[in-house]
Amino acid sequence: MDNKLPKRKTTRLKKYDYSSTGVYYITICTENRERLLSSIVGTGVPDGPREINVELTAYGKTADRVINQMNAFYNHIDVKSYVIMPDHIHLLLYVKKEQAVSDGPSRTPVPTRQNSELSRFISTFKRFCNKEYGKNIWQARSIDHIIRDREDYDVRMKYIHENPMRWYYRENNTEKTKID
Repeated sequence: MDNKLPKRKTTRLKKYDYSSTGVYYITICTENRERLLSSIVGTGVPDGPREINVELTAYGKTADRVINQMNAFYNHIDVKSYVIMPDHIHLLLYVKKEQAVSDGPSRTPVPTRQNSELSRFISTFKRFCNKEYGKNIWQARSIDHIIRDREDYDVRMKYIHENPMRWYYRENNTEKTKID
């Protein structure tokens, strides 16, 4: 009997340089999709909410603060938009080529797909959060999508902004589950 674990398939594009300049749509999920980060609540009239809000838990507030602090550590990565859902976070990130240091060549190893700036950003985010949480709450892997053009960017941006509404209507089994 062979005790080797099966090799996991990568979700990454082969031969794509994830350290290159571009926009990426990232999803980071909690372990076992536990609803630790936020609650989605509606306010307003009984037959339908006027407003849908994301109410962050202590875990979600930490994640929010860490996301907003990441530019201090990664000045070549710009968080364009994000939403903290109950069991996952969506981020739209713009990655710029890192500028060379003016006093000589960079001593940083050339990033590979496995060691890209994007991967380091995600692992640093998780590590900072986990340090405050006192435990790991994240799935080992994240999901990424390379934004290919303006239409793709607009679709992902819209999804981020409308995701709380989708969640609310799905969770409350209302008829208005499709957002135009």
